[in-house]
Amino acid sequence: MSDIDPFEYGKLTAQVQSLQDKVDSMEIDIKLLLELANKSKGGIFMGMAIASAIGGFVTFLTSHWLGK
Repeated sequence: MSDIDPFEYGKLTAQVQSLQDKVDSMEIDIKLLLELANKSKGGIFMGMAIASAIGGFVTFLTSHWLGK
């Protein structure tokens, strides 16, 4: 029952701590990426609205100019 090597146990403990630190930093990075994606979503919609308005205006001018 006492076949646990203290050296190996220490190594495993250090590896677990290292992995926990990496997961914590990944959680922070994922939250920052999500925040950045949410910010850019508004910019994309605004760009689409501007492009649609310009396209509609150009279509109106060309249809008026060609007399259709």
